Amino acid sequence: MENHTTTDPGVAQRYRVCAVEEIAENGGVLADLGHREVGVFKHKGRLYAYDNRCIHQGGPVCSGELLGATKLELDEGKQARREILDEDEMRLVCPWHGWEFDLLSGQAAHDRRYRLRRFNVTVEDGVVYVDA
Repeated sequence: MENHTTTDPGVAQRYRVCAVEEIAENGGVLADLGHREVGVFKHKGRLYAYDNRCIHQGGPVCSGELLGATKLELDEGKQARREILDEDEMRLVCPWHGWEFDLLSGQAAHDRRYRLRRFNVTVEDGVVYVDA
């Protein structure tokens, strides 16, 4: 992996991750940046990058499943008919304990006060970069 160094510790470094076409829609890749591992995910053509460390107990959250949010479909009497997966609202599910995080914001689904650490992602000339 290529990285660019800086002498200012307050400035993020830029890391080359992969070619943009290597990230499948509703999929992701893991990138070892040396000092941390991040997951880069694609949903509806947009890219999102998160620290591969779950805020719950430090599990490899970016190694988990990327799934649509589970929603209940109700009948006219407001009784649950079935559960459906809403792929407009994607969730990253930690493989250790099943904590779910909103892909767009990194916020925990069960408590919006908690969120994954997010990183800026850019694409230049078909190459994905993360600032970390």
